[in-house]
Amino acid sequence: MRIACVRTHHVRCQLDTPFGFSQWFYDQRNVLLIEVVTECGVTGWGECYGPADVIQGAVEKFYAPRILKMHALSTDAIWQHMWRSSLDFARSGVMMSAMSGIDMALWDLKGKALGLSVSELMGGRNRDQVPCYATGMYYTDLPEEQLLESLVEEGVGYANQGFEAMKIKVGKNVPFDERFIKALREALPETALMADSNHAFDLPEAIRVGRVLEEYKYDWFEEPLAPEHLHLFKNLHDKLDICLATGECVQTRFAYNGLIQSNSVHLLQPDLAYCGGPSEALKIRAMASANGVNVIPHVWGTQLNLAAATHFLASAYHEPGRAEPKKLLLEYDRTENPLRDEMYDVMVKVEQGKANVPTAAGLGVEINRDALKKFTVKQTETK
Repeated sequence: MRIACVRTHHVRCQLDTPFGFSQWFYDQRNVLLIEVVTECGVTGWGECYGPADVIQGAVEKFYAPRILKMHALSTDAIWQHMWRSSLDFARSGVMMSAMSGIDMALWDLKGKALGLSVSELMGGRNRDQVPCYATGMYYTDLPEEQLLESLVEEGVGYANQGFEAMKIKVGKNVPFDERFIKALREALPETALMADSNHAFDLPEAIRVGRVLEEYKYDWFEEPLAPEHLHLFKNLHDKLDICLATGECVQTRFAYNGLIQSNSVHLLQPDLAYCGGPSEALKIRAMASANGVNVIPHVWGTQLNLAAATHFLASAYHEPGRAEPKKLLLEYDRTENPLRDEMYDVMVKVEQGKANVPTAAGLGVEINRDALKKFTVKQTETK
């Protein structure tokens, strides 16, 4: 069970229709996939969140040579070895994203080697299905009146597909945001709604938008402020009653400890392809639990990250716990994504707004090698 080979696969696709949010527009998707192979042929897959071409260099040139011949089932030992090898210059950023993808691949590999699903490795499934929230309603290149109408129509479409919860994008401009928040609530009076600004607002704007979200009974306000300005989260927390959520840009338990200790964030959102991998996400969850804070992962990318988050939530508990628990919702991105939808033979099955937790060994999703080849722009192998 020693590591014999580490491969990277930079996959890319062009989008038929570019879409945007508060910061910029996307016209393509890029993801780095990690494949770890043992001497006896057991293979695990992971993925990294962030700039694929840059992260690929970090894996190929730095981390992969350092973990060859290590025992593949020793996930914590390998994580600590990678962490200390780059400690002085990579406590966060793209190299931590590289570590995350390697760690995810090792969890997939461990599950396959032991014949257990990742949720079983994480402590056991508490549920066989995880309710999802649809992430969508990104901006397209339309005049604002038409855009507003199209976004509300999109949200109603998700409700018709069985989603009982969904998350909108805000941060275009405050007047438009206010109109959109109101219009979607009027169209969907019984749906759980959340809003994500992708750190678009300064403090006065966040207070203003947050109060509108409260008025129309949105469940949480995600990334209302830039992660660099943690002190402002406390100011916002003192002004609003709505749940404040953040963390997709944060990495490692050490940085999350600062979020927790600030007493200003109600919901943490680590991305398992970015925060340090499943190994680190479990430590973040334990810290959050000790402080009465809930954790719902941010999910972006392909089926690997979606499966990792599904297993994470299947093994989770709501804090502080009660007979009728609060739902821990899985983020299910509904934007165009051939890398998620056309590259796998076995996928996380989502029906009527609920994800079935994979029961196969490891992450429980399977890549189609021919489709992988179609989307790959660069592959590396270290052995």
